[in-house]
Amino acid sequence: MCGIVGIFDTQGERGIDRDLLGRMNQRQFHRGPDEGGLHVEPGLGFGHRRLSIIDLSSGQQPLFNRDKTVVVTYNGEIYNFQALRAELEALGHRFETHCDTEVIVYAWEAWGEACVERFRGMFAFGLWDRTRRTLFLARDRLGVKPLHYAVLPDGCLVFGSELKALLAHPGLPRRIDPQAVEDYFAYGYVPDPKTIYRDVYKLPPGHTLTLRRGGPVGAPVAYWDVPFAVRGNLDEAQVRGELIERLREAVDIRRVADVPLGAFLSGGVDSSAVVAMMAGLSDQPVNTCSIAFGDPAYNESRYAAEVAGRYHTHHRVEQVDPDDFSLIDRLAGLYDEPYADSSALPTYRVCELARKEVVVALSGDGGDETWAGYRRYRFHGYEERVRSLLPLGLRRPLFGTLGRWYPKADWAPKPLRAKATLEALARDSVEGYFHGVSLLSDAQRGRMFSPGFKRELQGYHAVEVLRGWAAKAPTRHPISLAQYLDLKTYLPGDILTKVDRASMAHALEVRVPLLDHPLVEWVSCLPPELKLRGTEGKFLFKQALEPYLSKDILYRPKMGFSIPLAAWFRGPLQAKLRAAVSGPALAGSGWFDMDYLKAMLDQHQSGIRDHSAGLWALLMYDSFLRLDP
Repeated sequence: MCGIVGIFDTQGERGIDRDLLGRMNQRQFHRGPDEGGLHVEPGLGFGHRRLSIIDLSSGQQPLFNRDKTVVVTYNGEIYNFQALRAELEALGHRFETHCDTEVIVYAWEAWGEACVERFRGMFAFGLWDRTRRTLFLARDRLGVKPLHYAVLPDGCLVFGSELKALLAHPGLPRRIDPQAVEDYFAYGYVPDPKTIYRDVYKLPPGHTLTLRRGGPVGAPVAYWDVPFAVRGNLDEAQVRGELIERLREAVDIRRVADVPLGAFLSGGVDSSAVVAMMAGLSDQPVNTCSIAFGDPAYNESRYAAEVAGRYHTHHRVEQVDPDDFSLIDRLAGLYDEPYADSSALPTYRVCELARKEVVVALSGDGGDETWAGYRRYRFHGYEERVRSLLPLGLRRPLFGTLGRWYPKADWAPKPLRAKATLEALARDSVEGYFHGVSLLSDAQRGRMFSPGFKRELQGYHAVEVLRGWAAKAPTRHPISLAQYLDLKTYLPGDILTKVDRASMAHALEVRVPLLDHPLVEWVSCLPPELKLRGTEGKFLFKQALEPYLSKDILYRPKMGFSIPLAAWFRGPLQAKLRAAVSGPALAGSGWFDMDYLKAMLDQHQSGIRDHSAGLWALLMYDSFLRLDP
């Protein structure tokens, strides 16, 4: 796992400032503390920070082909590199290392832009072909590894694993994008391909970008999508057996490493499944780690201990201080743009713990998106059935009126909190799903933003992100469509971003077998009722795992990986929050109604309303505005 940077003159062969390239590279030192490398030639500079995982003695980057006409800087792991190497050797290519990086340069020579279609793994890379005068950028199918890029006013393109590398370039415009701000307060993150900056982009998952010197900078091109082509007449017992075989193989290929390897073990279904497969593949105890919380409402450590005991893992657990506030001021520097998932705090701590024992850790991320594990899928299915009974022209005034008049009762039992459901039913399918996943509702954002900011938006609305993906979706089934939207937005924008930044802050490589793309393709083509049946998400996944995990692990209510924000904001963080919400950074932007922000804070701290999610987003945005890039 590594960090990459590059500078490319799209028009000519102007000299590249080697010192500047080095400063950009050093901004990502944490991603690869083992080695650093630079390559500079007329019109091109590549940088690389290396975390050595495979072939520790060689494989330094940037790495060239034999005749020095192709060079690559690469972050990730290609798990099928040995099979690809054999295929390329049969075509006449000669290798000088045993690392997966070298496969990329010869795969490019053999197959050109289609090389990425053969790679199985997580990756982001920049490749320069001197003969073809072509720069090729690529990102893995599901967005496990990040890649940011921008075209500067002088015609140079810069790219890097993290925004902080690009921000080291003095020529990078730093204009905040109002649409990205609207997206952030709707989703809690800035969805691909936007970043918080108007002129900087994320290369979307499953996309490549090809630039030929002297030519225009075109748009990224998709090379993969989740198929969702449902197969019928399946035997459930046979599918369960095939699932275990596919899962076991996805785990097995991710165990290749020349450094200590282990796994996160939260005690949830997904991480427990990964550990169960690892234990069956190894004759040595698996290294596992988890964190515990003092508050039992957030503590899953006893379930993790159960799985660790069953599989005789070498298990390490540490309790997190229930008032662990020390990281809050560091989060903006880790993520480089506003990011409002508060589980970033415990994720950082579990990565810190894992790095004490291992350099590579397998995680269970992706199981909820691929197997319909989130409760919101179930609620969305219920709402879709109601929507199918009445046309939108009747639903919008009927349920819209009921939603407006129904009181917001955060304190009430869940069955009595019908306001959000009524509001969702007044919308079409995509709007309804957007309403359900929004961090702050349309009404809240409408009151929070100033008239000046709304003019800046020029009518833009964050639901357009989901509408754009829904228009491209290969499925119309309500549950599958919701999964597809999450796979394109929430998974790369929130979940995988969180894990990448938290792990790389500790020079820890995290591998995600549940996001093995052949496995994701296969699962997507299973009938939706095998994923969500009645009230049970991950239905077939859990059934297949019954020989490996207890029913207490498989069928207990989902807890999540969260922290007690509401209590913090009414207690020890009250003063810090008030200083941010009423402080000069938010006020100075001119984009907020400061009276409404104060009202949110007062309502929360008095206990009238729970505004913890919105207030956390404001706190993180304030931290971003105060960040020194």
